[in-house]
Amino acid sequence: MKTELTDVSPTRKEIKIEIEPAQVRSSYDRISDEFIKKAKVPGFRDGHAPRSVVRTRYKNEIRTEVLRELVPDAVNNAIIEHSLDAISEPDVHFENEETLERLGEEAITVKVGIEVPPEITLGDYKGLAATRKTRPVTDENVDQTIESLREGLAAMVPVEDRASELGDTVTINARGREIDEPDAEEIKVDDIEVVLGGPNVQKEFTENLTGVKPDDKKTFTVDYPADFSTPQLAGKKVEYEMEVTSVRRRELPEVDDEWAKSVGEEFDSVDTLKKKIREDLEARAKIESDNRLRADLIRTLVAAHQFEVPASWVEKQTNQRFETVVRDMMSRGIDPRMQQVNWEGAREELKVQAEEDVRATLLMERIAEAENVTVSDEEVEAEIELLAQMARQSIEQMRATLTKHGGERSIAQRLRNRKALDLLFDNAHITDAEWNEPNEASAAATSE
Repeated sequence: MKTELTDVSPTRKEIKIEIEPAQVRSSYDRISDEFIKKAKVPGFRDGHAPRSVVRTRYKNEIRTEVLRELVPDAVNNAIIEHSLDAISEPDVHFENEETLERLGEEAITVKVGIEVPPEITLGDYKGLAATRKTRPVTDENVDQTIESLREGLAAMVPVEDRASELGDTVTINARGREIDEPDAEEIKVDDIEVVLGGPNVQKEFTENLTGVKPDDKKTFTVDYPADFSTPQLAGKKVEYEMEVTSVRRRELPEVDDEWAKSVGEEFDSVDTLKKKIREDLEARAKIESDNRLRADLIRTLVAAHQFEVPASWVEKQTNQRFETVVRDMMSRGIDPRMQQVNWEGAREELKVQAEEDVRATLLMERIAEAENVTVSDEEVEAEIELLAQMARQSIEQMRATLTKHGGERSIAQRLRNRKALDLLFDNAHITDAEWNEPNEASAAATSE
């Protein structure tokens, strides 16, 4: 067997393999004889048909078996011979398929495309410059958190002394029919709660259910937009007959020391609660600041290390990013199929981001290697336990899930890369700067 290696690119190699005629003939003869033993050919006793007849009758089957025996071994041996680290399935094709019609008369020539990881030469990665901006915690932020707590603990109180107003919750039983499709099945829903003026409430509901009281009846038409979140109603016009069963309003608790105690046993007053809220917000702001700083350091590192990344890895990361976008849309009640989105263009944008993701991961792995970063079995176990807690699964369930995606080895690699990023962070030259809100920063950049 002869081989010849060609460097197509830093991540793409091609090997030309010649399987010599003698090796092909040996395999061809042996497999042909095996077919003779099992062949049933009219006019000949079983197992006694001439080789030439069997080769003609079972031409395709014999050729398939010969190639199945010779080519995979030839490819694997060539990869080993040239010390290549293949990261995806080799792309195999025959240079001259006419030789396959005359097995054993000429060498079989195979060209194999192989994807390999790039060789990365590390430049400076310690002492990278970065700026830390930490969002300040204001009294307004604390008050907003207090309001959120009040909203979460609000009580729904029946309205008895007036008709419904904006902000009230009206409970209804509804019967509806599609105006343009009289034969369509009637819509029947009971105990539906409608928040008048709510962000996801059709204006027709708010307009017609404002000023009602329990036992009132209303008939009105709703014209649903084509992109309505419920596909069954999107683009349809429905006439509803509704009966109001209750009208309620949200009653927020008073902010006093007794209320603070109801929030948690550790709070004995509103001041104690506010102090804790401020501490939590400041801790969260620091975490956000550190995360932004790490992201900035990675961008700086990637910008200083431009190299080709394997196409298959970029494709895989693009698919993962694409799936994340779709899942996020669905979690927000948006049907991706109903959206007028240039998915092809969106995918190209995701591909650019995915390429940077892959480059960053490879750099983290290279730094971990240069710094001899290691991960212990105990650290892997602790990470699996943490993931199990976050997913509300048993450790056994989480371990089974991880096994499908690279298992504990992938966890160890992720922890190793995380340590490499911590090293980058700990050795960075960091300066503190005043916080600017994102819109202010964008406006400043635009004016400059």
